[in-house]
Amino acid sequence: MEIRWLDLLKRKDVQGVTPAEHAADMGDLENARVDAPNGSIEQRKPFWKGLGPGLITGVADDDPSGIGTYSVTGAQFGYGLLWLTPVCIPLMIAVQEMCGRIGIVTGSGLASVIKRHYPKWLLYGAVLLLIGANVFNIYADLNVMAASAQMLFGGAFALWLALFAGVTVTAQIFVPYHLYVRILRWLCLALLAYVITALLPAVKNDWGQIARNFFIPSWSQDPAFIMTVVGYLGTTISPYLFFWQAGQEVEEEIADSTADAPGQRSKPVRADEIRNLRADTAIGMVASQAATFFIIICTAATLHSKGITDINTAQDAAKALLPLGKSGYWLFTLGILGTGLLAIPTLAGSAAYAVAETFGWRYGLYRRFKRARGFYLTIFAMIFIGYGMNFVQAISPVKALFYSAVLNGVVAVPLLIVLMLICNNRKIVKSKVNGRISNILGWITVVIMATAVALMFWAMWTGPGQSSS
Repeated sequence: MEIRWLDLLKRKDVQGVTPAEHAADMGDLENARVDAPNGSIEQRKPFWKGLGPGLITGVADDDPSGIGTYSVTGAQFGYGLLWLTPVCIPLMIAVQEMCGRIGIVTGSGLASVIKRHYPKWLLYGAVLLLIGANVFNIYADLNVMAASAQMLFGGAFALWLALFAGVTVTAQIFVPYHLYVRILRWLCLALLAYVITALLPAVKNDWGQIARNFFIPSWSQDPAFIMTVVGYLGTTISPYLFFWQAGQEVEEEIADSTADAPGQRSKPVRADEIRNLRADTAIGMVASQAATFFIIICTAATLHSKGITDINTAQDAAKALLPLGKSGYWLFTLGILGTGLLAIPTLAGSAAYAVAETFGWRYGLYRRFKRARGFYLTIFAMIFIGYGMNFVQAISPVKALFYSAVLNGVVAVPLLIVLMLICNNRKIVKSKVNGRISNILGWITVVIMATAVALMFWAMWTGPGQSSS
């Protein structure tokens, strides 16, 4: 009997994939390897060529929510919370290294791992917490980006809002993410304006006081103080970065020819991969907190010292860079736009990874839209909902950023516990389970963040207390 070519293309294999669909998947795979920053590699590579997911995660950590929260921290409490910077660096490195290690060892993202090894209620709970936090974060980021552009260029807020939402959706669907990052990361260099401003002689930072607050913690029972601690922790150790880095490590494996699809790693994990992951993560997290340090001391010296402790608008936050003259407004806006255009795809993408893994859809930024519609439509939905929220409830841009950070701080606690369980499960990560240092730092992170959240709710319930240090 004659077999028509069209009928052959419609036949499916045991996995439900037709030859035509398989060919399309292989085309996406080849494009990912050709377009990858380091190309397809079979040999080991030095760590500096392996820099990528960890460094990008660090850059994304200083998103508009981070800039807003750190600005609020410096303006409201001066140098008082600088001690969180050295405390957070090892915790950030430990947490993000665990996320990356899960991606490397399993070849799968966090949601996929939870789906295979834990109850459905835990999977759905983790994904819903992530989606809720990310949507609010996207809303806040779009809000301040539009407000910053309006401050600098004029025009209607709604127009800027639609423009940035449209650009991020279009770019994430049609532009390979590593190319998108390669362009936009230069805008993030505008954050160096905080470094320059803080070091200007005219700013008159008290470096002795900075050193004392950097190394000696202080505390207050004031609900505003505790909420700021939660917000700082939440924007620094953010749930979306857990899912994002694991997903990006999987994409790196595909680009590097060590996997042909998510969950299909074809080669043993090499020691140099883990070393590169740790170096990449450490560099990204240290760079992130270096920027944080200068944002706080800059706003402390230029705003807090002058009695400006309540910042609500983009104009208020940009005043921290006024020692640079009118160019300060330009640099503030460029920093907000650059970090926002990097962070929103990260926020939407991390949720899309989780949703696609939960429902068993094809996913990956290396795939074309028609081969991963559910994945890309989730990205669109996340950004569209965040965009729409700007027309539902009016809230000051900087306060929206701050509250999104606080929400991330609350949501991070249960997700960190899940992360620790996974990284100590030999059925999942085999011989790459946590060592003693990773476990100590990981559980310290859980305890610190859980305690801060509990104290915040208690302080909010009982009312302001007396400050102490």
